[in-house]
Amino acid sequence: MKAWLLTALIVASAALGQDNYPSKSVRLIAAAAPGGNPDVLGRMLAAKLSDALGRPFVLENIPGAGGVVAAELVARSVPDGHVLMLGDSGAMAINIALNPKVPYHPLKDFALITALAAVPTVLVANPAVPAPTLNDFIALAKSKPGQLSYGSAGNGSVHHLTMAVFASRAGLDLLHIPYKGGSALVAATLSGEVQAGWSGIPNVLSHLRAGKLRVYAISTAQRSGTLPDVPTAAELGFPGFDIATVIGLQAPAGTPRDIVARLQAAVAKALRERDVAERMANLAMDLRENGTQDYVRFVKEDLERYAAAVKAAGVKHD
Repeated sequence: MKAWLLTALIVASAALGQDNYPSKSVRLIAAAAPGGNPDVLGRMLAAKLSDALGRPFVLENIPGAGGVVAAELVARSVPDGHVLMLGDSGAMAINIALNPKVPYHPLKDFALITALAAVPTVLVANPAVPAPTLNDFIALAKSKPGQLSYGSAGNGSVHHLTMAVFASRAGLDLLHIPYKGGSALVAATLSGEVQAGWSGIPNVLSHLRAGKLRVYAISTAQRSGTLPDVPTAAELGFPGFDIATVIGLQAPAGTPRDIVARLQAAVAKALRERDVAERMANLAMDLRENGTQDYVRFVKEDLERYAAAVKAAGVKHD
């Protein structure tokens, strides 16, 4: 066959594949329980992609083992773009840092489509703690090694690792009290059962406004539009401190590039529509959609970031 004809057939085949996608309903699997950030974002995205691509995108929640159950299912699915996952940093980086034997690897078993949103945390404390500023909190903790306690959403959670990294950077010896979920750690901080903790913004926003909690810093490199007066940890003397749960969109490895590109373009448009952008802002989610290459680079960095955090802090998985 002549070279020009072969090239024309390849181009035509690729265009046909893209034009025919999706050919049926798409399963959009959220590696989280209903009500979690991947679930909330997934419901908005499913509606927008259904309209944009002409087939139903059906959100399905598959929680379990910190995202391992959903990730393994998606990784083993047919790579035709009809099974996708909304996986966050827990599924795509923290799990691997905690247990290298998990049955998948983000860079080998997935086609990474795009990042979607970052969910920062803020360091909050019970107002009864005699430390009005972050420097005061650090000084207090140093004066009472091993006595100040902090809560997390569980051993190995982003809340736990964020504090472990912060405590290591600040030279603090804090007592870790793990709870079952972010709401439980906030309740414990409100009651004074623990003195402090890193929490998602939506879980503490009303308490901050009511003066029932004190806030010291945000975990990301940029301030949040929801709490613009709260400084970053970097601004307060911890350069390079930037930890957040980033939610991304993934497909099984081997998914055709044209399908990945079409999904990436549709997602980019959807996330910038006013109603979605406003809803994300209300949930203190920061837009992180910067294309496929940027997401691949980010996941590589996230794997390194959490591997270093787990090793430095000596964190053990439950």
